[in-house]
Amino acid sequence: MTKRSKRVSIAIVGAAAFALAGCREEQVDASAFPDLQSCLEDASRGGMFTSQECETSFSEAQALHVEAAPRYDSLEVCQEQHGEGACGSEAAATQGGSGGIFLPLMAGYLMGSMLGGRAGMSASQPLYKGANGQYTNASRSSSFSSNRGATKLGTSQFARPASTIGKTPMSRAAAASRGGFGKSGGSKSGFGG
Repeated sequence: MTKRSKRVSIAIVGAAAFALAGCREEQVDASAFPDLQSCLEDASRGGMFTSQECETSFSEAQALHVEAAPRYDSLEVCQEQHGEGACGSEAAATQGGSGGIFLPLMAGYLMGSMLGGRAGMSASQPLYKGANGQYTNASRSSSFSSNRGATKLGTSQFARPASTIGKTPMSRAAAASRGGFGKSGGSKSGFGG
């Protein structure tokens, strides 16, 4: 019985260690850029990403912006959440949406070194500036002090946000009940140069 007990306890300890290791979220290298040109300049200096990756990720972020950006029922409500001059009409952003719906302008994009492209994950995210001066991604899962720099982020920061196309745009009351667009992000991060 002693030999069997030792084997069982070793198996339990091994399984517990494996389970604990699986609980940690995978971290990926991530960079934020205020625009495509900044990423291309970084790539030309031997940065983390290539020029092609910069262009592909920027295009992905733009597409995700059109699909998942927060939508507001007035320019005033959008500017209360994102700042003066930081909003545009859905019609301008989508070349055909409603002129009475407003979205924040992209204030940069976030790129992650997502290996193998996971289902439901995007290697990039649009960034939006909040009226509080912080930057956040479309799903509001992160808040950043800058739209430029590099850090390590969990893969959950690249989860594809829900589409806002065709959904009722937020009114002032809806935005207030949420505590504002950038105020309820899950984690706060900073980007170092």
